[in-house]
Amino acid sequence: MSLRVIAGSAKGRKLKSVPGDTTRPITDRAKESLFNILGGDVIASNWWDLFGGTGAVGIEALSRGASFVRFSDLNRAPIETIKHNVEHCGFDSEADIRRADAFVYLSAEPDRTFEYIYIAPPQFHEMWVQALELLDDNLGWLAEDGWVIVQIAPGEYKRSSPALRNLEEFDQRKYGSTLLVFYQRKESP
Repeated sequence: MSLRVIAGSAKGRKLKSVPGDTTRPITDRAKESLFNILGGDVIASNWWDLFGGTGAVGIEALSRGASFVRFSDLNRAPIETIKHNVEHCGFDSEADIRRADAFVYLSAEPDRTFEYIYIAPPQFHEMWVQALELLDDNLGWLAEDGWVIVQIAPGEYKRSSPALRNLEEFDQRKYGSTLLVFYQRKESP
């Protein structure tokens, strides 16, 4: 699959893929639909691309006017790929790229808040549930009106549901073999 930036200041730039099959790149159709849903809210927003992979989602956000994206991934190959892609698109100054364990990171004291936290872990390991539950326990990472967006295969969603106290699902969209599930803070009673 050839990856590219769809719109914005880096439109048309090709992105390097991570070697091997450890990452789950988002399709152009799903990525375009996601950013159509978000619309102008992307401008001046802060993102955390939690399981960064190629960095395609965070880079798309920067291209469309996000002010900052933190990319994190556990493995060296995705981190090197993200660094290359961010530099290639000219977003060095707006990006923070960290090699880190997502679960350890989510459990830590938040050092900033994000309007969007994008969770697209390797498939079929139930990692999305663990990440969402850790975030639910440590909401300081998420801005008051922030969204958590999970990218998984539809079958993963059917197999398990996270135990959440502070976050609630408010939408989901399916694009072929990609399911995007949207979460926000529960309204206070």
